[in-house]
Amino acid sequence: MAETTPHLAPIVVLLFLGAVFVTCVSLLVSLYGVVRRSKPYVRIGGGGALTVVACYVLLLCGVSLASSEKVLPAGGWKYFCEIDCHIGYSVSGVHTTSVIGPEFRQESAHGQFVIVRLKVWFDEHTISPNRGDGPLTPNARRVVLVDANGQAYAQSPEGEAEFARVIGDAGSLRQPLRPGQSFAKYLVFDVPKDASGLRLLITEDDLETLLIIGHENSLLHRKIYLGLNSAPSITREISPLALNN
Repeated sequence: MAETTPHLAPIVVLLFLGAVFVTCVSLLVSLYGVVRRSKPYVRIGGGGALTVVACYVLLLCGVSLASSEKVLPAGGWKYFCEIDCHIGYSVSGVHTTSVIGPEFRQESAHGQFVIVRLKVWFDEHTISPNRGDGPLTPNARRVVLVDANGQAYAQSPEGEAEFARVIGDAGSLRQPLRPGQSFAKYLVFDVPKDASGLRLLITEDDLETLLIIGHENSLLHRKIYLGLNSAPSITREISPLALNN
């Protein structure tokens, strides 16, 4: 199972750029009218800018209201369209523990640590014919764990630092990838012990995505989550690093 954000990325990006261009031209026409003291130019320019902005906002909100929340099962792929290629993310394992680290140097959770193994993949089947084999650095990402009540939990700096110290997993989600390449990244969250319905939300962290039609970051748009419930355990991979389960 797979979902993509945003759908039809080249088209919606061109639509956004076109709306910005026409709005800027309209404002310049209006400014010209102000300088020349010409009311027709002011009306035409101002009216054109308001019309473009109003139509774009209506379309943006309409598409968002028609969207629905999705929770992908473990192993499902969430794709981010990078115009001429796709970067995919999938939960491939989960582990819960109260402490991380060897016996004499442990980091304790305030509630419990949830360790998520996230697979990152540059899907070679999504590149354009002329792209080539050059590396791609993914855009900035925002990652949180969300419970059934909608409460979001950021990554635990202390938990991740200790986990990275023990297993050497200090890599970034923005590691460059060539088509077909992938890597695994461990994410550590500190959540209350009674938190339920946990799911991972990974999304873009760029402000311009708020204005892209059909992007999950846009106004009123529903999110695409990666579910944890059916994810396999990774206890064998990290034991005895995570103790007192």
